[in-house]
Amino acid sequence: MTTPPLKAVTLTLVRYQKGDQFGHFLACISLIPIFISLGGFVSHFIFRRELQAMFFAIGLLLSQFLNELAKKSVQQDRPESCALLEMCDYGWPSSHAQYMFFFAVYFTLLTYIGIGLASERQKVIVGSIPWPLAFLTMYSRVYLGYHTVAQVFAGAILGIVLGALWFWVVNNLLICYFPAIEESEFGRLFYVKDSSHIPNVLKFEYDNARAARKNLAPKCATD
Repeated sequence: MTTPPLKAVTLTLVRYQKGDQFGHFLACISLIPIFISLGGFVSHFIFRRELQAMFFAIGLLLSQFLNELAKKSVQQDRPESCALLEMCDYGWPSSHAQYMFFFAVYFTLLTYIGIGLASERQKVIVGSIPWPLAFLTMYSRVYLGYHTVAQVFAGAILGIVLGALWFWVVNNLLICYFPAIEESEFGRLFYVKDSSHIPNVLKFEYDNARAARKNLAPKCATD
């Protein structure tokens, strides 16, 4: 009986040439989607329970599903270097580039609707953070031999379009259901909330935390 070939999870498998320090750096850059998914969204759900972040994560999952659908439909081969990388499934569009540019667009737009930033300068600085990482990720996929230039640009464009479209859907259509989700059994059980309608979330939470502390009886007696 012939043993079927093994298949790796393409989002996590990253190879680079031994001794290539720059390649090692770019291989680490390629793992950013994993850090965002596990370290970012999982921890954010545990500690914040924000509906905006939940639908942000759902959008990234939908984007990844559409990426796989596009790859199977177009069936464009990866570059010849895929033989050395053991990565010879279809490569158009790049899932890494699509993920990162979806994330960059949605994160930037979300920054401008209010995540606790008071000034326009702060919004510009914070909103620009994911873009260098997105471009580095796109470059890393070509440098490491996983994709052609056309494949990473296709992923980037698709990520930008889907990110902007999903942001519009969430904040113009789905947001109408946020109060119902908050009041649902699921929402009450997990303390799910939406803070995007609050102009300055950080100040709001700061003021409420201070007000709550003032209502507590002092534990430390003063002489």
